[in-house]
This record gives sequence, structure tokens and C-alpha cells, in this order.
Amino acid sequence: MICTFYAHRTGFATIVKMVESVFPQGKTKISQQGGSDVIEVELKGGLFKSSSWLRIQYRQKTRPSYQIEPNDNSPLTNNLRGLYGYVSNFPISNQDLRNLFLQKILTINCEFSLAIQGEVKELKQLIRQFADRFDAILFVQPGTVISQSKAQHFLDKNLALIADQEGNSAIDTLAVNIEAAYFDNDPSTLTPDQLERKSRSEEILKANHVKLNTNLPCLKAEADTHIREAKEIAQRVVVLALTNLVAFNEITADIAKQYLTDFQLWDLVTLKEKDFLEDPTEEKKSYETWKCEGIWTLLWAINKVEHLPFPSTLCSLGDIPAGNYPVRSDKDPNDFIKSVTAARSKAEIMDAADLYYRMDWACVDARLKGQQITELHPGVVFERHYALNWLVRYLDQQWDDVSCDT
Repeated sequence: MICTFYAHRTGFATIVKMVESVFPQGKTKISQQGGSDVIEVELKGGLFKSSSWLRIQYRQKTRPSYQIEPNDNSPLTNNLRGLYGYVSNFPISNQDLRNLFLQKILTINCEFSLAIQGEVKELKQLIRQFADRFDAILFVQPGTVISQSKAQHFLDKNLALIADQEGNSAIDTLAVNIEAAYFDNDPSTLTPDQLERKSRSEEILKANHVKLNTNLPCLKAEADTHIREAKEIAQRVVVLALTNLVAFNEITADIAKQYLTDFQLWDLVTLKEKDFLEDPTEEKKSYETWKCEGIWTLLWAINKVEHLPFPSTLCSLGDIPAGNYPVRSDKDPNDFIKSVTAARSKAEIMDAADLYYRMDWACVDARLKGQQITELHPGVVFERHYALNWLVRYLDQQWDDVSCDT
């Protein structure tokens, strides 16, 4: 085993998506074993190189929280109690760091281990991405590609040494981040809008015969949520529309780059979008075509399309009136941006975010159990959930880094 990740943030589906992104040619198998979710990836070797494989085993608390609940005796929580005791005995001289480390352990909601056989060239890249996305602490064995000590040790999200068994450390502090939603779901602090929104979403799912998980928490209260500004939404959808045209071979990447430069919009392009436009491979194009659903969702948010239809089928951007679409060859996209002066109400957008959060859980649940979900289109649900999480500033993440935790 290379290492074990411990994180407050949860999301096996996020892990699967990240693995498939790093290893697009890998043969992936997803299963459940002994109460854990498992993803295994076989990586074909070359002419003189044997195949290798990677295995990730994931488990999380049934009810994620910001603390170790005294009445929770599940295997993971008992393991965390042991981890807390283990770290308590580390001779860390920096008491502030020691206390922060122990506080972070108390917030852990999931654990996933990573093992490989053979050579996996992109291993360090994947580990870095996991550590950053999950804001994780890593328990690492000596002698691995990321090891920072000759004994068992812990690393932070930047793969810097928190502490080893001898008390050595390379950092002075450690961030302890807690999602507000876990505080909000204390029954004594839940607001009427949170409870009513959850109830409405569940009624919609029941009416459409979509599986429910009533243990899923409420989203943040309206008073604590800040929707992105209309102008920012309009700017984002302009860039998405341009990259989408490249993905569908309507224009070349060079034309898109020139267009964005000519209209002073290049600074709005994300790093991943710039990477796509610099090297628009067929594989990347296939990935980008799914952004149609994000485009539709953002246009809905700024009232350029009237409805966000039930996600059982793909949307058709061709159904949008030309005057409401962000880009055309004879159109200055800045005029489109200026025309957008208001977004839908916070309540409408949060209603949609809550509903798609619960839909996405149903899709992930079916996938992990090897079942077909016929009531929803999982790809459509994910992409709309992604866009909605960006709209409600989930975890304050930027477009490239949005999490769709379920």
C-alpha cells in the first residue's frame, strides 16, 4: 500500500471521476467489498512492459459530521478513535501544530487507501490531485514516491511532512476546514427554508420514482448562501459556449482563442480550458461536449432559457433562440454579457441545487451497485449539479475545481 487518505470532504464518485480523468485508457472496475467502495484500474503495458494496476478502497461515515460522535461505533469511527490516540503519542514539539493535527482528525468523514502493482507513471499526479481536492491528510509508508520520512508518517494536502513517529515536521501550521452544512444540520439550527427545500426535493423525487436517501443533509440556509453575480455567470457561459463549439468541431481551437483575445475575454478562460484549447484531443473534446448541460443550466440561471427540464434526456442547445445564445460569428459576446443584469432568485437556484444534489446521490448509488437508473440520465444530472454547485459557491470553489459530493 502506498498511503491512506483521511478527509473531512467525502465523495467516492469524485474519486472515480478523477481516476478516469487521469487514466482514460484504463480498464475500470467498481465494486463493493466488506462495506467499502472499491475502484480497480488495470493499465495495459507496452511491448516490453507488463500491465499494472491501481486499487482504491473507500469508506465514509453514514452521517458525516464535524466531530467524532460519541454513539457512533462504526468501524471507520472506531478506527479514527485509534488514529487520534496514535497521533496523541507522537512527540511533536510544536504544540499548536499538534493540537491542529488532532482537531483535524476529529473532523474526518472518510478514508481511502491507495495500492498499486507494477509501475504507474501518473501515480504522484493522482495523489497530489486527491490530496488537494479532499483537503486530506495522508498516512504514508516509507520508501514510496511521496515519502518524506524513513518511518511511517503523515503528510498534509501539499505533501509536506506534518509529523513522523520521531516528531519531525516540515510545517508550522495546519488548516482545519469544516463544511458549514454539518453545523447547519444540527436540528436545533436548521432554518425553515432548509427543511422546506429538502422536503420539496424529496416530494419531486418520489413523484418521479427516484430513490431517496432521507439521511442526506440540508444544503446551507439561504441567509448563508451567496449566489454568483449575473455578470460572472454570463462571462462563464460565454467561455463555455466557445469551448463547446471546438468540442463539436464547429470551429477550430485557434479561432476560439483569437475570438476570446479579440474581445478581451481570454483572462476569463480557466487553466483547464486553456489546456484544452492548446491541445484539443478527441478525448478532451468528448469530455467537453458534456458541458452542454452546464451551458443550459447557466443560461437558465440568467433567464435566457425558461425551464430546467427533468434530467431524463440530453438538452439541445439548438433549441435556444439565437438572440439568447452567448456567441455567434456576427455577435460581440460583450453585448450578451452587458444584456444580463439579473439572475434568477436565490430561492430558485437553491431549489435546483438541492434537487440535483439528491438526484446525483441516486445516480451514484445505482452506479456503485451495478444497477441501471432509468428515471434519470446520470451524465445530465452530474453536469447540472456541477454548474449549480458553482452557482451557489459550494466550498467557494472555482469552475475547474467544483466538487459534486453526495
